[in-house]
Amino acid sequence: MKQSLLMEKYPTFDLQISKDETSLTSVDEILAALKVNIDAHPKVAYIGIFDHLSHTKFIDGEIAPEIVDAKNILFCFGVKLPNPRVLAVRPRSIGVTDMGDHFHISFMEPPMPVATDAMEEWCKALADKA
Repeated sequence: MKQSLLMEKYPTFDLQISKDETSLTSVDEILAALKVNIDAHPKVAYIGIFDHLSHTKFIDGEIAPEIVDAKNILFCFGVKLPNPRVLAVRPRSIGVTDMGDHFHISFMEPPMPVATDAMEEWCKALADKA
């Protein structure tokens, strides 16, 4: 997993998984595998799936030609609510993009190390399903 700054301000984690490194064959299968982890975590609430590719097509937005499918799975770790500002960094999401020959998995770094560790573990485990 690679940690970097997107657009020089958003701390993100990115993972590329070659399609021969996983038995998962689609964005939907990857989302289903992530949902198993989300549902199993006692402090995480599953919210839903956002079909980013369909939305962008619907509004005639720009889409890189190599993107085959792109969706986000949304959930929240919200273990405490110390002030109203914390809502600005919630909920969490993991983006899954089919790039033809590989999947690109990404998420913005959460402010809680426990959430970061769990999300990183869930993403890395996707390659172990081969």
